[in-house]
Amino acid sequence: MEAQPRVLAALAGRRAEIVARLRAVAPRPLAGVVIVARGSSDYAAVFGRYVIAAATRTPVALAAPSLLNLYGVTPRVEGWLAVAISQSGRTPEIVSVLDRYRDAGACTVALTNDPDSPLAGVAAAEIALEAGPEGAVPATKTFTAELAAVALVAEALGSVSWADADWEALPGAVADVLSDAEPADRAAERLADARELVVVGRGFLMCVALEAALKLREAAGVRAEGWSAADFRHGPVTAMQGDVPLLAVSAAGPAAADVEQLAAELERAGGPVLRLADRPDADLPYRGGPSEALRAMPAAVRAQQLALALARARGVDPDEPPGLRKVTRTE
Repeated sequence: MEAQPRVLAALAGRRAEIVARLRAVAPRPLAGVVIVARGSSDYAAVFGRYVIAAATRTPVALAAPSLLNLYGVTPRVEGWLAVAISQSGRTPEIVSVLDRYRDAGACTVALTNDPDSPLAGVAAAEIALEAGPEGAVPATKTFTAELAAVALVAEALGSVSWADADWEALPGAVADVLSDAEPADRAAERLADARELVVVGRGFLMCVALEAALKLREAAGVRAEGWSAADFRHGPVTAMQGDVPLLAVSAAGPAAADVEQLAAELERAGGPVLRLADRPDADLPYRGGPSEALRAMPAAVRAQQLALALARARGVDPDEPPGLRKVTRTE
């Protein structure tokens, strides 16, 4: 976890080279983008759906691997860019799906930690995350590196909302979070006896809500669910009981008001609410500065801190969750 500022700074330092490589292979005109991923990488793909669609104004889809591998559906993807995201680059399902997209006419890109992996071998362009080996089964530095790499894909394909200064500020924003674990420790004390947890977010930080719920499940064994604040209103909110905590994830921007409104409504109803936001009065604060989209990275690190603190509070080994392996070999 502590390596994340260095990993992000290294990716930012390679930004011009990465963007140029992606622009060299991207289809022109671009018909659309499809992203292939599983696990934590799937939440990086959710982030990609937002930032790439905003940059290109073209459709961005999340792949349904089972349609290709189990049902034999042949995609029609001429003029599309297919982006596969995988920490190891060795999950057979992800490799085979990217290969199928390549055979169907898509330009293929791999975002992975291992430039010698099978996934990199079926890509027209490979972006090495260079995060290094993960010491624990739950990915931390690789996840934020994936978010950064996906943002670079968006930058290569279209017009983005961030500038050079945002990339320069990003490692420092993450370092600030890592240097202050006290908010996460306090929040973990409040959640120590919780059996369930709901995490909500929206917009560019939707991926953080999903990732936070996953990390809390993996590391601390909490039955945590991640939701869009908008989707949560369509039914699941009725199942909230007074003792089920809500973690509201937001960053200053168009989506923040809706997330806060939901948090305030549940708080008035008597439910425990924690806020993870770029505000000093938040329970789990992180520094603003980078553009709203890039703030997903310091927000994700604060969520990782919470999962670690809660695991320790419960006496759980966060590095070796039961039943998990580093490479999940789905077909």
